[in-house]
Amino acid sequence: MHSLADATPQIALGALDGRYRPAVAALIDHLSEPALNRMRVHVEVEWLIHLSTNHVVPGVRALTESEQAALRDVVETFGPDEIAEMAATERVTQHDVKAVEYFLKSRLKDIAPAEEDKGLAELIHFCCTSEDINNLAYALMVKGATQVWLERATSLADAFATMARDLRDVPLLAHTHGQPATPTTMGKEFAVITHRLRRQLRRIEGAEYLGKINGATGTYGAHLAAVPGADWQEISRTFVEHLGLTWNPLTTQIESHDWQAELYADIARFNRILHNACTDIWTYISMGYFAQVRGQGTVGSSTMPHKVNPIRFENAEANLEVSTALLDVLASTLVTSRLQRDLTDSSMQRNIGTAYGHSLLAIDNVARGLAGLDAVPEAMAADLDANWEVLGEPVQSAMRALGAAGHPGMEEPYERLKELTRGRRLTADDYRVFVAGLGLTDDAEQRLLALTPATYTGAAAALVDHLS
Repeated sequence: MHSLADATPQIALGALDGRYRPAVAALIDHLSEPALNRMRVHVEVEWLIHLSTNHVVPGVRALTESEQAALRDVVETFGPDEIAEMAATERVTQHDVKAVEYFLKSRLKDIAPAEEDKGLAELIHFCCTSEDINNLAYALMVKGATQVWLERATSLADAFATMARDLRDVPLLAHTHGQPATPTTMGKEFAVITHRLRRQLRRIEGAEYLGKINGATGTYGAHLAAVPGADWQEISRTFVEHLGLTWNPLTTQIESHDWQAELYADIARFNRILHNACTDIWTYISMGYFAQVRGQGTVGSSTMPHKVNPIRFENAEANLEVSTALLDVLASTLVTSRLQRDLTDSSMQRNIGTAYGHSLLAIDNVARGLAGLDAVPEAMAADLDANWEVLGEPVQSAMRALGAAGHPGMEEPYERLKELTRGRRLTADDYRVFVAGLGLTDDAEQRLLALTPATYTGAAAALVDHLS
């Protein structure tokens, strides 16, 4: 049998890089291995510029503006040729960050070739441990990827909000514990989903992205030994903030990754809420409350022509489960490190892209699924009309209020309604005869006789207006 591993072009092992690549391609610029190397180059370039222009190391001249621009252009033009070159270097160095250092030194020779400029090359990776570069690169990558994710997730939450407004006044028989319950509106139920998702989005939007550049064990030992007169803590702080990150002043060799755990927990919680929404919508579809609009050429079932399966929501469920599992293990693992450093975080962080990718794929599927739904108010109305017993709640509540006010004959309202409604279906006539025989005040009786399951929705429609 021919080995598929030898096929050209290469076949992706994972679904994200194969079948689903179009939906997640935007993350490649942020969370792929080449993106990591490009961001490492960016951090090294900015560190070199920071040290030289602030005259941190005596005797080394400042880079000119044109030289700074040329170095930054190395980052901007980083592409397939540079990826291949760095991979070749790494095969020799057997160290990824060292390969970045050698790559940048080779570029600096072309930008500042004079003999007296050789000192500049010594400022590349000056006093840095690999983690100084990696933690900053990952923080910038995750920050960029989160913005991509946020844009899609926010758009999805907006789609839920639109459906909430569109279905604001459509009455719906609620089901608590799977049983018919106090009616609501479909719009209010979608508003609940929207409100939950947006709350998580606000937390994610407010995330901090921490970084450090303080040496092998976070002590600035090499820095102070090399240039004792420099204010290295201030140099570190201003550099990290120049990159757009929050400075972490207290670390071991690694930045502690607590901010990553916090962020991933919030995204995982968004995933779980969205998963809950998917299972609810799937159930509404199965109950006939939504019809799925068949796209041109869509096959619902390979053997049953009448079917349009809710595959978008089922696909989303699976991808949310994978994403959430990865985010959970990232959050729980990254906050621990043996003594001053171990390497588990390095391998673990290479799964960030997969975690984000499956969430982004799920978001794409839910958005497509929502776009293919048509509400069926007639089906919702039919279920409401078949369940007049849900009006037992307002009747007994009205009786309680009258009894509390001293109106006679209102004793044991719950028990009387339980006897009437539990385990049986009421018709409209059953309900009206019962209400008329309770001895209510005229006002309460007329109010309750006018009530139907479809109109017993309380403030549900108005609650949708809480959405901005």
